[in-house]
Amino acid sequence: MNKKKIIVPLIVLLAIAVYFVAFYKNKNLKYIPGNADAVVLIDVKKLTGQYVFKLITHPSHWSGSKAKGKSSGSLKEAGIRIPDFLQIFHLKDTKFSEWYSVLELKDSGRFITFLKKQNFVDKGNNRFQKDQFFVVIDGNHCIAGTSDMAFETLQKQLLQTSSNSVLDADQFIHHTAGSLSLISGKKIQNFSIELNDDEIEIKNNSNPEIFNSIASKIQTGNHFLDLELDKENIRNFSCFFSKSIADSSQINYFKATADLEQVNDTIISYEYDDNFNEVEKKTFQKITQPNYFIDIKSSDPEKTWAYFQSKKWINNENQFTAIPFQPNQISRNNEGIAIKSTRKSTALSPQLKENYILIRNNALLYSSLKTLGINEKRIISDIDYVLYGNKSQDYWIKIKAKNGELPLILRW
Repeated sequence: MNKKKIIVPLIVLLAIAVYFVAFYKNKNLKYIPGNADAVVLIDVKKLTGQYVFKLITHPSHWSGSKAKGKSSGSLKEAGIRIPDFLQIFHLKDTKFSEWYSVLELKDSGRFITFLKKQNFVDKGNNRFQKDQFFVVIDGNHCIAGTSDMAFETLQKQLLQTSSNSVLDADQFIHHTAGSLSLISGKKIQNFSIELNDDEIEIKNNSNPEIFNSIASKIQTGNHFLDLELDKENIRNFSCFFSKSIADSSQINYFKATADLEQVNDTIISYEYDDNFNEVEKKTFQKITQPNYFIDIKSSDPEKTWAYFQSKKWINNENQFTAIPFQPNQISRNNEGIAIKSTRKSTALSPQLKENYILIRNNALLYSSLKTLGINEKRIISDIDYVLYGNKSQDYWIKIKAKNGELPLILRW
């Protein structure tokens, strides 16, 4: 038999197999409810390709990645059907911290075993919890989220009805590892998510020059927090707290600078001696507190002050109680309101007339986050800074990691 007649069909079959395994993607998104107002898509195959390429080019990590896989358990062995696009969504009129995702299961029994190995606690009725992560199993599906408040609604919407609309991935993502999409009615605003060697970028414009001017101006300082926002950005961020804050308070400019400091906190308690006399007992603990200065400009300072009072954010000692870190002092002037910490204040950084939020990493920050696990603390400690920038209709977020021997996809 002619060998060419055998080899050619085999090459064609191999090429077809490689295409379907590595490149073909099912773009049908079946698990995004109609009342979702934000969607994060992760291109699993593209991300896997990035991981494989980086792993091949960093042989020093080969043995380490194998050990890590054995100890932590593999998702492929967890009974999960790995999707081409991981769909994570936020529901309208819910807390900003509440996000959900639906996954198909190949074997629910294996998945339960996997959850238990990951120290998830069985809460009954096929519900499991580990810290702030929740999972419910419904037949051959599971819903995972940072809350369980919407589980029953999502089960009815996505798993128990066949009328849920199927969306197309091309509506949200275009040739990047991920995307963040904000949905308002029929309007969808897409932001690409790109994973680089030492940073993650989320943006809606591919021209880096737009934000280089902002970054070059603000990265010369050393404050833990530095921000400056105009009226439009204040309105955008106020949606995470209360839609009425920006308009009702008349605020049109917001600037803040903050630093972290570890201080001794005195705790007073009482106990009784042998004669049942009450004895005061003082103990001390170290806590992390910010020193800050906040400058608020308002079109009507009197209305802003009255709004804060109506919310009971100003007490009889002129302290701004909406900030939990006390003591502070709030005062008003002809242009607006100033809030500063009184234990130790800090000076405002120079005004740049830009829209930005810069948060630099600080050892005092992640050492005080006692509710986080070891892995979460390790990731946070590896971050150098987080930077948000806006100019006109262009938005950009950069999560910059510290320089390391390995790229982020192998580190995290």
